[in-house]
Amino acid sequence: MKVLLDENLPRKLKFRLAPHEVFTVREMGWNGQKNGRLLKSMEEAGFQTLITADKNLSFQQNLSRASVAVLVLNVLDTSYEEMVLFVPRLREMLAGELKTGVFVIDRP
Repeated sequence: MKVLLDENLPRKLKFRLAPHEVFTVREMGWNGQKNGRLLKSMEEAGFQTLITADKNLSFQQNLSRASVAVLVLNVLDTSYEEMVLFVPRLREMLAGELKTGVFVIDRP
């Protein structure tokens, strides 16, 4: 599965999500893109999933038209230590058959 980590997440989180093909927004050269353009860029590049901590994304964009799954982490902060708590659930979800749409993942 081809996964994109939003720019609000620590880069090194990608190494915890192997064996998936994980890229950061910065690596793709998409930092600073507005959410609508980011989703379009993702779709054009063949990404299936976006992982973000942006809880407003689903209110800012009509994600019913998007052809990607958006995993929104309900975090206290975006520190690496906080993100590691979500890794088991993220791995579980990425290993399954994700449908398109928004999925909020609560803090364990």
